[in-house]
Amino acid sequence: MTNGTKIALITGGSRGLGRNMAIHLARHGVDSVLTYNSNKASAEETIAEIEALGQRAVAIGLDTTDTSAFPGFYSDLRAVLNETWQRDGFDILVNNAGTGVHKSFADTTEDEFDHLMNIHVKGVFFLTQGLLPMLPDGSRILNISTGLARFTIPGYAAYATMKGAVETLTRYLAKELGPRRIAINTLAPGAIETDFGGGAVRDVPELNKIIAGMTAMGRAGMPDDIGGAVAAILTGETGWMTGQRIEVSGGQSL
Repeated sequence: MTNGTKIALITGGSRGLGRNMAIHLARHGVDSVLTYNSNKASAEETIAEIEALGQRAVAIGLDTTDTSAFPGFYSDLRAVLNETWQRDGFDILVNNAGTGVHKSFADTTEDEFDHLMNIHVKGVFFLTQGLLPMLPDGSRILNISTGLARFTIPGYAAYATMKGAVETLTRYLAKELGPRRIAINTLAPGAIETDFGGGAVRDVPELNKIIAGMTAMGRAGMPDDIGGAVAAILTGETGWMTGQRIEVSGGQSL
């Protein structure tokens, strides 16, 4: 690999949609730094898949709810970039790490709300802030939101509220980082067959059928639908697109 290879940092890139994004980016010649919270084995499996495609990948542990750990992460990241790529920066940031809570508004606890706020809003805000010195002019940032910020399904009030904040933050970052030609957008998946939320969309046939019925393209989404869209946005000629919300849902709840 040459130093001209683009490098993406994907939070939560060791599994789920983050893993799929990293693999699709690898197919487009992009190397990755993946963060994982606790499942190092899954991160190593993802690295092996990326290396099998001829690209490089490295994993670093990070709890994005713990801002006090961010300075140590920045140091680890600089060391990895220098050792693996002989560089002091990277080209693409994907703020993907996250989790959900499926509870009614009335039953959501303050602790659950705070956890979602820390990982989806506070973590994204301050991690991105701290990474700005490592992002060169002309780089790209993609924040992951959810279709639930547009349409509503009971039980996701707290989660969707956090993602609504991320979408607003994206527009502000686009304005403030525009002079540096950093393109920043939001990608909002619809219902996808993953293990998110206990894997209900994938594993509960009745729910899958309901989602298919409310989706223009007639099925629930697959991880490759999201990974492919992410790769298209981040490797295509989309540098003039910024501050936008791109929903990838097959036309759910139109």
